[in-house]
Order: sequence, then structure tokens, then C-alpha cells
Amino acid sequence: MAEEIKNEQVKELEQPEFEERVVTINRVTKVVKGGRRYRFAALVVIGDKKGHVGFGTGKATEVPDAINKAVEEAKKNLVTIATVNTTIPHEVVGKFGSGYVVLKPAAAGTGVIAGGPVRAVVELAGITDILSKSLGSTTPINVVRATIEGLKNLETAEQVAARRGKTVEEIRG
Repeated sequence: MAEEIKNEQVKELEQPEFEERVVTINRVTKVVKGGRRYRFAALVVIGDKKGHVGFGTGKATEVPDAINKAVEEAKKNLVTIATVNTTIPHEVVGKFGSGYVVLKPAAAGTGVIAGGPVRAVVELAGITDILSKSLGSTTPINVVRATIEGLKNLETAEQVAARRGKTVEEIRG
């Protein structure tokens, strides 16, 4: 009996709270008197597939260290996403710098129609049906930031109704 409880506790510890996905790893070069110094910059997105997602960047001399730093930063930058079933409540445009990401709700069964950085954010947020288009800057960090900015601006009908002091039926017409 005691062994079963210990095994369950060990399994809970083994399962990570968030799933993480490395979006990009860049090799950064610094030229100094003695030659070139190489470092690695990592962009990581984490999420629990239940509406929480975050991203972080980390830089270190070794790739695993850069990824670990990025994951730690991502845990500090978590945001909660409003979802309706398997999609988003309404169309939204996220903007960061010169990068734009258009996100549209999709019918059940459509799947995730998104490019690399947008796909990572949306899948880890737990959205399974969405249409997206990335415009402007294609730099992965700007695309990820624009996507999260757009997802932060989502509101459900219930949230809008509560903010305006009306019922959901009055909002929908």
C-alpha cells in the first residue's frame, strides 16, 4: 500500500507541469581581440494545453544551458488564453514591432493551420482548431510575441457581458 502511494507520487513528479517546445536556436558571434566567441540564443514556448502559454529567451555558451534559461523565463511570462471549445472566441490581430499575426476561429476538425512559431504557441495553448496568417516581420521572436499579444486580447462573450454590465443575450443580439 505504502509502495503504491510512493509510486504515484514519483509519477506525478516525473510528469512536467508544462510542455516545452524550442522554436529557434541562433548562434551568436562576438568578435574579440583573441578571435570569435560563440554563444547560443534559444527561444522556447511552454504551455499546459489548457489555456496557459508563455515564452522566454535565454543565451549561454552551451545550447542546453540556453534552453534551460529560456524555460525559466517562460515560466515567469505565462498568460491565460480565452477559448471556446477547441478554438478562439473571435478573430484577432496581434501586433509586435513590424510583425502581424491574424488569428481566426475555425470549425471543429479544421486543425491548426499556422506556420512554425505561431503553431508552437497555439498548440501549447491548447487550441486545436484555428486559422492564422503571419504578416510583416518573419523573425521568430517577433512572430511569437505578436501571437501572444493577439491571444491576450481575446475575450469570451461572458467576459464582455460582465464588463459592460449586460447579459450574454443582449450582447449577441
